[in-house]
Amino acid sequence: MCLFIYTNILQLTVVIATVFAEMVENEVFKYYSNGEWKVSSSGKCVPVINPTTRKTQYKVQACNQEEVDNVIESARVAQKSWAKTPLWKRAELLHKVAAILKQHTKPIADCLVKEIAKPAKDAHTEVVRSGDLVSYCAEEGIRVLGKGNYLVSDSFPGNERTKYCLTSKIPLGVVLAIPPFNYPVNLAVSKIAPALIAGNSLVLKPPTQGAVAALHMMHCFHLAGFPKGLISCVTGKGSEIGDFLTMHPGINCISFTGGDTGIAISKKAGMVPLQMELGGKDACIILEDSDLDLAASNIVKGGFSYSGQRCTAVKVVLVIESIADTLVKKVNEKIEKLTVGPPEDNCDITPVVTECSANFIESLVMDAKQKGAKFCQEYRREGNLIWPLLLDCVRSDMRIAWEEPFGPVLPVIRIGSVEEAIRHCNASNFGLQGCIFTKDINKAILISDAMEMGTVQINSAPARGPDHFPFQGLKDSGIGSQGITNSINMMTKVKSTVINLPAPSYTMG
Repeated sequence: MCLFIYTNILQLTVVIATVFAEMVENEVFKYYSNGEWKVSSSGKCVPVINPTTRKTQYKVQACNQEEVDNVIESARVAQKSWAKTPLWKRAELLHKVAAILKQHTKPIADCLVKEIAKPAKDAHTEVVRSGDLVSYCAEEGIRVLGKGNYLVSDSFPGNERTKYCLTSKIPLGVVLAIPPFNYPVNLAVSKIAPALIAGNSLVLKPPTQGAVAALHMMHCFHLAGFPKGLISCVTGKGSEIGDFLTMHPGINCISFTGGDTGIAISKKAGMVPLQMELGGKDACIILEDSDLDLAASNIVKGGFSYSGQRCTAVKVVLVIESIADTLVKKVNEKIEKLTVGPPEDNCDITPVVTECSANFIESLVMDAKQKGAKFCQEYRREGNLIWPLLLDCVRSDMRIAWEEPFGPVLPVIRIGSVEEAIRHCNASNFGLQGCIFTKDINKAILISDAMEMGTVQINSAPARGPDHFPFQGLKDSGIGSQGITNSINMMTKVKSTVINLPAPSYTMG
């Protein structure tokens, strides 16, 4: 029996390796264009650095502007036919992709471990979650896009019933999707699936760290049998093809998740519809009557999962002074239990994605140290690996109070009142998410209303999911709203057809 199982696993591994072999030439992963895996004519490649070893793990093609042009033109042509494809057939193909994604969970998850140092269990979860998202999107697309609207003219004052207006949702055209390094598969499919079910074509520009996982994911769409040219994936340096992509006249919509680059994109995009999530400084407000054990658990989970490299991570704790000592003690006890090490070992804290990121985090820590923050743990760093650190007694003149570290470092600011906490939250240029811990739901709702955040969680850490919930940020945290239904609606436009009838004679009947 054991031999039978081992043989089947070995055969599956060989099949998957064979399937993915067409993606690689001379140890460099190809880009995907017009239904084919191609080598860039630039003759250049971009290294993907393993955050744990800090050595080159993979190489991807450095596409040039001419190749981007060709990809966008192929997408434009393919989209015209795809828009005429029956909705149920689009959904059928997406369901097929979801199944293939789950079949290929392991090789994709392995890439996430090596490219972005995501713990193995979390990498596996990301791929499975992505398959579920694609399936849900297929079903939701049928519900959302299968409905039209019907209006009559005499519902507006001064009009007779002489006009009947029928409205429907039609695709925008070519959608450009740019996901971030921390969820290069999940946040890619959260853009791809809504675009496709809505009748658009799509061009994916993955991040360098995470590019190979995204290419493996793209191969699942290839295996599902989508029309040639409908979906493409171009890799390369943002400095060489980034602006060319985002300012290209053939792009009809941009969905971007990332950092400050998004602000530059929004200024250059012109009249193109935008969907953007640009990060946050998610605050956690702890009131006197809160369950401190629950709050401490959520602070550690929210602040240190995937080493704090999430836009929805808890980025600052605002706690009422009278309970601060107790809360900090409980949080520190839980931090002590976190494991630190390589992602292959499923450690809680793994290396941050680049040396540049680690240096930035360290600069925030050193600034806080110089200005008198209390270190609850010894600051420790080895290469890209930074041990979890809680900074107590942080003041508003410290950079860590306002800047987003995107790492396993969490500041605690002691406050005298709820009003002070709200003022601190709203003074930030970010407005993604926040959370409140209290047993008084009435108070929680009032505080939520006062917080300038896209989403406020009550008695739970910030979180993006479930993936069909609305997800949006205010101020510098984003434009538009995400979540499956919102994304489908955003990637379509309303078209009206008006039937005009003769003026009534009032002689009938």
